[in-house]
Amino acid sequence: MVNVYKTNITHKNQALAMLGSLHQQFPGRSFNFDLEDCDKILRVEGVNVNSEEIIKTLNLQGFCCDELQD
Repeated sequence: MVNVYKTNITHKNQALAMLGSLHQQFPGRSFNFDLEDCDKILRVEGVNVNSEEIIKTLNLQGFCCDELQD
């Protein structure tokens, strides 16, 4: 399953730091950012992804994050 989120992360170093935090907090899931997209997309792949926890993790680091619906 793939969940997609809109973020306000604009710089590669911000994305890399966030990826480290996400991998540590949510092992067994795959994360990647598409900073070229106008929505600065975060994709999360895995089973039983808790969107509220993903959003909370980014919010605690000072970033905006909203899940995009199909």
